[in-house]
Amino acid sequence: MYRFIKQFTLLLILLLLSNSVYGQKLTRRASWQAKFKAPVHEPGATIDDLEEDGPLQKIGLKKGDLILSVNGEVASSSEKWTSITYALRANTPIEILVRRDNEVFSKEVQLTPLLLEEHEGLDTYYEDITNDYGMRQRVIITRPKNKKGKLPAIFLLQGLSCSTIEEYSGRGGNWVKQIRTIVEESGMVVMRVDKPGVGDSEGDCMGTDFLTELSGYKAAIRALKSKDYVDDDKIVVYGSSMGSALAPLLANEFSLAGVISDGTFFKTWYEHMLEIERRIRQMSGDNESTIVKKMNEAYIPLYYGMLVEKKSFQEVIDQYPALKDYNYHSPGHMYGRPVKYYQQLQDFDLAGQWEKVKVPVRILYGSNDWIMSEFDNKMIIEVLKRNGHNNHELLIYPGLDHWNTIHKTRKDSFLGNPGVWDENVPKIIIDWCKEILG
Repeated sequence: MYRFIKQFTLLLILLLLSNSVYGQKLTRRASWQAKFKAPVHEPGATIDDLEEDGPLQKIGLKKGDLILSVNGEVASSSEKWTSITYALRANTPIEILVRRDNEVFSKEVQLTPLLLEEHEGLDTYYEDITNDYGMRQRVIITRPKNKKGKLPAIFLLQGLSCSTIEEYSGRGGNWVKQIRTIVEESGMVVMRVDKPGVGDSEGDCMGTDFLTELSGYKAAIRALKSKDYVDDDKIVVYGSSMGSALAPLLANEFSLAGVISDGTFFKTWYEHMLEIERRIRQMSGDNESTIVKKMNEAYIPLYYGMLVEKKSFQEVIDQYPALKDYNYHSPGHMYGRPVKYYQQLQDFDLAGQWEKVKVPVRILYGSNDWIMSEFDNKMIIEVLKRNGHNNHELLIYPGLDHWNTIHKTRKDSFLGNPGVWDENVPKIIIDWCKEILG
């Protein structure tokens, strides 16, 4: 009897501890209430502007001060600064190390919560899901106020970068405008999910691999399908960039109603990287003979070593020191994500998922998208036709680049020249959703 009571007591304690961990809500991220120039070649983020009476101004910081570290984390790069910023939590003491001219000093500050999204005519829910690796991630769901019963829904998937899908006050950019338009004008439930380490989510985006990220999207779709206000037979997945390549996989696994891909790719990541390096060299002014030489001597061995032989960039360069001059990625990361992410992606059969798609497919490709290949998009249509699929469309939009911006040429986009926002682009996505869902 004593043994039974002891075991029961232990089980009760474990259950209480479990509830205290998994029953907690995600804490709200904080706002610096300041603008910064991110680190480039040396550690430190430079204060570019301070809000009047904001927390940094109140502790005596000034424009031009350099924040070297936060809670012991050195701001060593732009990616690291992004991770540090996302890790900030409101109303929690934060220790910052500051350099002003030749003086280095530390300060403690408590930051205020970032304001939540608000949309006229919509209910906005901040919820969280737990992926299969135990990390809690932020999901944001918007729902029309005046519509009752089970509603159609859009599951929105972002691209590769460690940037939030949250549309908060003061955040600009055409991708944010794209999100806002779809959320506010679709008349549907829309779900977004932040990657691990992004927004309010737990984890570290710079260390998150492909399989962990994919697990979060799957957990989010399961949560969306369980909502009593969502018609789980009428969910479209809309993916942009990397999310566009995952869209058919999720549609197949969860029996979603349709696939909308925006700026997608079809081949393996190894093939994709070779193609993008060739395009970059062309837009940089290399002649074709020089490009062939660089492809053979540098980019093929560099990416083969990283993606096929499963080495870090540093390991490849240690083996072939001459490649150092061609590698613009950090030793263990590419585009702010760990090499393991791409190694898992390389082995993942995304192209095979397109072959299995039975539901309606809509693909948007911009004629000035230099990140992705027009040929890849046409290959998808050919594969669908070959497999008897009869409800698909590829729209090649004139002037559109990979970042929802209209440019005169691909090179204009490549050089980062200002482009033009076209409000018709998100409306195409909305119209496709309505067409697919009836």
